[in-house]
Amino acid sequence: MRFVLRHFTAILVLAAVAGWAIFYLPNSPTWAVLRLKQAIDARDGDEAAKYVDFQSVVKKAGQEMVRKQGATDPLSAMLGNAAIDLLTKPMAQVAQAWVIKKVDDGAHEVQMPNAAVAGAVIVLHRNGDTAATDFTDNKGQRWRIHLARGDDGYWRVTEIEDVEELLQKLQHNQPMGGSP
Repeated sequence: MRFVLRHFTAILVLAAVAGWAIFYLPNSPTWAVLRLKQAIDARDGDEAAKYVDFQSVVKKAGQEMVRKQGATDPLSAMLGNAAIDLLTKPMAQVAQAWVIKKVDDGAHEVQMPNAAVAGAVIVLHRNGDTAATDFTDNKGQRWRIHLARGDDGYWRVTEIEDVEELLQKLQHNQPMGGSP
């Protein structure tokens, strides 16, 4: 009893941290980022794919590319969006298969450096069922990533801004036929 009285503050802080770790952390976007890195490090592509909504990422990437192409007239925008809607599912399946294979193979281009994960977690901004992070990794690459909580309660990556630029960098670092 004397021990408890002398260390009451420390015990209280420890209990608060334990409660946070047990009840809050597993339902947070931070947890999803950490689990994604853990799956990649373990070379478990199927587990890593659970933390990415490939259809959303592909669809938003397509919309971003159409916007960047300067589709200012309504017809071009409508045709671009129709093509995106038509191709989203098959392209998402291709992207998912590519990512799973790369993670399973331990490919360098899908690794998440510890500094990048720390940066992503530190600057992660949560707003209800969405979250976003904006950081620069140790190679000078700027990452702007959006996450959302799905109907099942799990957080997933739903958008990677400037994905066209990232894909071009990946393509230049690989032999022909290596990118999705």
